[in-house]
Amino acid sequence: MMAINAASAYQDSKILTATPADLTLMLYEGAIKFCNLALLALEKRDYDKVSKNIIKAEKIIQEFRVTLDFKYPVAKNFDVVYDYIYRRLIDANIKKDKEMLEEALGYIREMRDTWKEVMKNSKASSN
Repeated sequence: MMAINAASAYQDSKILTATPADLTLMLYEGAIKFCNLALLALEKRDYDKVSKNIIKAEKIIQEFRVTLDFKYPVAKNFDVVYDYIYRRLIDANIKKDKEMLEEALGYIREMRDTWKEVMKNSKASSN
């Protein structure tokens, strides 16, 4: 129990001290985790768990869309991708479709990897 509390406290402090860029990365990682949990639940035919985890991923994608800053031209492109991912997640949840879920997951991973590159490049240029 103590280890769980320590891990939880560490996670909380990690979130509280994270930069906005780190928080974005954590959200991508969370969406990936929830999609993977949904895929595992789908294999076990645990449709309640599938639904709960896909909805968590959907909420993260919605958060990304809501927080886009349209003063940057690239925001429009991100919005189109997020919209597509969001609709794939909804369809995957309704139909309990593995391929749709894997497709959405693939796009989320690509977005995460792109974000990691942006973070790496911005650190390199600020040094």
